Amino acid sequence: MTMRSAPSRALVDPNAKDKQTLALLDALVDWQKEDKLFENQQLFRTPIVRNGRQATVGYQPDVWKNWE
Repeated sequence: MTMRSAPSRALVDPNAKDKQTLALLDALVDWQKEDKLFENQQLFRTPIVRNGRQATVGYQPDVWKNWE
């Protein structure tokens, strides 16, 4: 999954400890948000789980059990 195929807000953990960088994300344009998130990967919600072309963000065992 690329940042372009998923809204960046869906990837960001609103409970991350780095509140200053979280606040900064709101003021940035999309390409700047991408750069800032890749510089501060602790802001991503986890886990990010892939299954072929499918992906989930966050703990979603009900979705995973239906994957083939």
